[in-house]
Amino acid sequence: MGTIVDSFLPDGAAISAARDALPGSSRRTTTPQCRHCGAPNPPEAEFCCAGCEYVHRLVREQGLDDYYKFKDTITVPVDPAVFESRDYEWLRELQQGAERASGDGAVEMTLGIQGISCAACVWLIERLARSEPGLRWIGVNAQTGQMRLRWANGEFDAAGFGRRLQAFNYLVGPVDPSGESDRAESRMLARRIGLGTAFAMNIMLFTLPTYFGMAPDFAYARLFGLLAMGFATLSFLTGGLYFIERAWRALRIGAMHIDLPIAVGIIGSFAGSLYGWVVGDERLIYFDFVGSFIVLMLVGRWAQVAAVDRNRRRLLARQPKPPRVRLLGPVGAGRSIAPEELRAGQRFEVAPGQTLAVESRLEAVAAEFSLASINGESAPRVFQPGQRVPAGAVLLSRSAIAVEALQPWGESLLSRLLRPVEREADRDPVLERIIRGYLVGIFVIAIGSGVVWALLSGDAARTWSVVTAVLVVSCPCAIGLAVPLAGEMAIVALRRRGVFVRESGVFARLGRIRRVIFDKTGTLTLEAPILRAPEMLVALPAEVQGALLTLVSDNPHPVAQALAGPLLARGVTAVDLGRVRETVGYGVEAGEWSLGREGWRSSPVQQEGETSTVLARSGRVVARFLFADAVRPDARAVMDALAARGLTCSILSGDHGAAVGRLAAQLGIPSERALGELSPQDKAERADALAGGEALMLGDGANDSLAFDRAWCRGTPVIHRGVLADKADFYYLGKGLSGVAALFRINDARRRTQVALLVFSVAYNLLAVGLAVSGRMNPLVAAVLMPLSSLASLAIVGIGMRGVWTAPERDAA
Repeated sequence: MGTIVDSFLPDGAAISAARDALPGSSRRTTTPQCRHCGAPNPPEAEFCCAGCEYVHRLVREQGLDDYYKFKDTITVPVDPAVFESRDYEWLRELQQGAERASGDGAVEMTLGIQGISCAACVWLIERLARSEPGLRWIGVNAQTGQMRLRWANGEFDAAGFGRRLQAFNYLVGPVDPSGESDRAESRMLARRIGLGTAFAMNIMLFTLPTYFGMAPDFAYARLFGLLAMGFATLSFLTGGLYFIERAWRALRIGAMHIDLPIAVGIIGSFAGSLYGWVVGDERLIYFDFVGSFIVLMLVGRWAQVAAVDRNRRRLLARQPKPPRVRLLGPVGAGRSIAPEELRAGQRFEVAPGQTLAVESRLEAVAAEFSLASINGESAPRVFQPGQRVPAGAVLLSRSAIAVEALQPWGESLLSRLLRPVEREADRDPVLERIIRGYLVGIFVIAIGSGVVWALLSGDAARTWSVVTAVLVVSCPCAIGLAVPLAGEMAIVALRRRGVFVRESGVFARLGRIRRVIFDKTGTLTLEAPILRAPEMLVALPAEVQGALLTLVSDNPHPVAQALAGPLLARGVTAVDLGRVRETVGYGVEAGEWSLGREGWRSSPVQQEGETSTVLARSGRVVARFLFADAVRPDARAVMDALAARGLTCSILSGDHGAAVGRLAAQLGIPSERALGELSPQDKAERADALAGGEALMLGDGANDSLAFDRAWCRGTPVIHRGVLADKADFYYLGKGLSGVAALFRINDARRRTQVALLVFSVAYNLLAVGLAVSGRMNPLVAAVLMPLSSLASLAIVGIGMRGVWTAPERDAA
């Protein structure tokens, strides 16, 4: 039986994808583009990376070419994680638990999914599910970043399906119940908007007779007034209280939040209207204004929250837990425990590609580890039996090893690096000063006009109508609707450039940045070394390519990964060479083939200043590969752009000082601002000393975690590890760095737009409040002015953000 599919797409996603697929679409460009993701390409290349070439080949081979008809013109490049071995034991255990709970009936399971960028992604996942043995039904919800699976007990391999999705650049993970609360605000706002719109339409319906000039004592006048008041009260309760509660919480911690002037406007207009309804004075009744204003403010807030929420949903809400470790020795032998349960003195097994949870002593055999994630060292290091291996090291050897724990998890460096840290609430001092001045000005004018009218007229009702009119017409439409919209447009414009904002407060934080601190390995350079002269690999005979793929398959070593990617992308098939054996620190061999250090299984050839990796057959060199840490292609241009803005760029790295110095010279960064051989604690202390709370920290590994915690703003180019993504204010994808420069440029446009909105708001309030103070304001004039001011505010946003909104291509290759 075929798999039944069901999908829930983001609003407008299918329309956007279909529009982009149309010939002559305005988003089509003539610059060379990657055939898979659409990123700008060098003229001679078809793909921007081996990952895109690999996924493109899989899509074509499985007859899913329609994916390219539906996808957005530009999506993020394929993550290097498609080539990496990933542990799915957690998913196997989750499936077993679900099947035990279901008995003999149908089994259901919900998983998080990372990598959905458009409607075409949902389509592709559903098509893959249709050919999955045993899977009866799948429902993909792009809005929540989740999928539900249903199968008959014992017929489906969830871990196998997870690996298949990984090959297409989608990572699965467990569902995080707490993640639902993060998404709850946007859903709650959507519900409030729906209710508020219904209430506002009913208020306007029952207010129309007044605007049409009907006599105030017509047959149903009192009933219509009662209904308008009732719906306005419901609107106040469902929508107004949202802003009032948030404003009150901010006031309790001494903050002037943007919700405060909105709350003041809602309370003033509703209270004045309610009083007018009680005393029967039509001059005081603005119920239609109350309903419409609340809806507009809710729409503005939802636009901002939904834009950030969408970027968060691109990431797994919860990463799979680290693989359990198998205990060795007489006590607990064969039992698997979580890394957090490890105690000093316990012996346990570490699998290839697994991260060492605690500092340990290596036992019987030598092993090769990567320390890049904890100290930034790009080159792997060989440890001999009896040596201490630091926590956070990743095993690169092909075989499992035995180690003895030297500390419990709580004392581990990795535990400290991964520990979440509370962060102070985002505050925008400039915006707070504007809000404070706005409120003081409105209250002074309202009270002053009330006193003057009371003294001159002696008419309490007339005085109260003037005060109410001042509070009503000064409601901050520009602040409550247009400012969030400008933020939402900035977030979407950044997304189209490969930058994804996770925290809306990042824009307020950017204004304080004076220094940008970069990690080296994986941040300024690409994660893995690149193969020089890749055409040499393509020129090898098919038999040689197959033998090479066999030697590098299922090998976590960065050199093996750098060779495996291009081979898999070209559809090379591994050949049977027998058992692959490893000599730690030298290379691998199988049959008559070997791949390793120069001179290990072949005659050495002296290359000045360079060390090569040699593929040999029966001791004869077949190919010699040179690798290099690749600086991100636009790194120097981005450094120059940041320096032109008056920002100071620094490098803090755990890698060797000489390597850091060479990179700094290449990027034009003075040597005194490029420091190497730093521990994670050293990085954090240096970040504090250099920036004093005014730094943007960009890093990719666990060793950057403590510096992340100290930085005022933070971003990461790596999300598949799940180490820093949850701490970052934003993440950026692709091979380039220009998204970082785009972040500042687009924030400039957003701030200029805010200034224009402020100028317009002042001008509007001078006019509207002037009419109110002079006694010429009435509900009809207020009902006309509010939508006109809102439309003008939206036009200002459209004009101000047009320059960044219309550019469809990311700046980064």
